[in-house]
Amino acid sequence: MAAVRAAKQALRKEIKRRVTALSDEEKQRQSLVLSRQLFRHPKYVSCKRIAVFLSMGDEVRTEEIIKDVFKCGKSCFIPRYESSSSSSSSSHMDMLKLNSLQDMETLPLTSWNIRQPAEDDNSREEALSAGGLDLILMPGLGFDESGKRLGRGKGFYDTYLERCVRHPKGKPYTIALAFKEQLCQEIPVDDNDVLIDEVLYEKDE
Repeated sequence: MAAVRAAKQALRKEIKRRVTALSDEEKQRQSLVLSRQLFRHPKYVSCKRIAVFLSMGDEVRTEEIIKDVFKCGKSCFIPRYESSSSSSSSSHMDMLKLNSLQDMETLPLTSWNIRQPAEDDNSREEALSAGGLDLILMPGLGFDESGKRLGRGKGFYDTYLERCVRHPKGKPYTIALAFKEQLCQEIPVDDNDVLIDEVLYEKDE
């Protein structure tokens, strides 16, 4: 276990270095390419209930995707990460319904500088308490072609996907959005890591 943890830490550093070297224009360009790939994807076209992450600076931008989700009349869910004060290792996350683009702009900012519903906001539907999810767009630091994912080490998505598996609808299809610079030959994984169904990245024609 310690060896896997050390390997992950080293890889996180290396990927962060590669992504930091990307210009904002290049991140934006790759993000638009991936958004267009996603809009043609059969799983996206057919999905009714989709979970989308609100991107941080080192992640594929998801603003265009969220706009399209509303334009297509799909139900959009976004993560609320719980930072439990009692235990720094808490990895509880819910996917809460986002009502509109305007709704997104009024959400409070977290210490990670991403917007999410406030901890005391109980008015929103949680995806798993109702109809489940058809598709989850997955963030992450690194990915390989076989669907292994390197997260930030907190386990939010792995834990959430385990909850999805127990939902009557079953596990949603998972698609990761990656800059080319986030692809790796092989990601070291342990037993808690959940594989992703598909990794979308810009392929050289």
